[in-house]
Amino acid sequence: MKVKICGITSLEDALDALEAGADLLGFNFYPQSPRYLSVSACAAITQEIRHRGCAAALVGVFVNPSQAEVERTLADCQLDLAQLSGDEPPALVRDLGKNVFKALRPTSQADLRAALRDYPVRAFPPAVLIDANRPGAYGGTGQSADWELAAEAAGQAPVLLAGGLTPLNVADAIRRVNPWGVDVASGVELAPGRKDGQKMAAFVRAAHSISEER
Repeated sequence: MKVKICGITSLEDALDALEAGADLLGFNFYPQSPRYLSVSACAAITQEIRHRGCAAALVGVFVNPSQAEVERTLADCQLDLAQLSGDEPPALVRDLGKNVFKALRPTSQADLRAALRDYPVRAFPPAVLIDANRPGAYGGTGQSADWELAAEAAGQAPVLLAGGLTPLNVADAIRRVNPWGVDVASGVELAPGRKDGQKMAAFVRAAHSISEER
């Protein structure tokens, strides 16, 4: 079970997340997010953790960017993947190719099936992220995703499950959804944009405990 800790805003939090056992780190470039990080600040963090031998996948989180913005940021910050979390059209996902996956916020089976049909889905994980649908918000709300819809998506592609996950509910979410991985931001924080090392460690332990059950 893979764990992505998203909304990293400092070197200290990045190192604590890696020590906790995170498999992916997320850096948010959406200016209206309380977890926003500038490209230069992100580059300083990623350069240092790469220098220290970071083996985790590094993910840039974007909301309605241009293709040039994504490509430039991935290069400048030494990122592995782009997560598109806004209202991006399928064409942008297709044009960015293998280094991108789309965040979906389905409200019904028909909505989910249309999105999986219309958006290019990566052949390797994570193929897609499933998050809670809250009008006007682009993630990080603390609201739980629809686990039944997420389970349906997980039956078709490697899903990264987000939305309202905490150390207390992540194991149950994994059992019910069977995702490829889980994504957490607000559920392991002291305050928006400030991570809690103990909560991150507890979250990773809880997620990995399910792998041990199987």
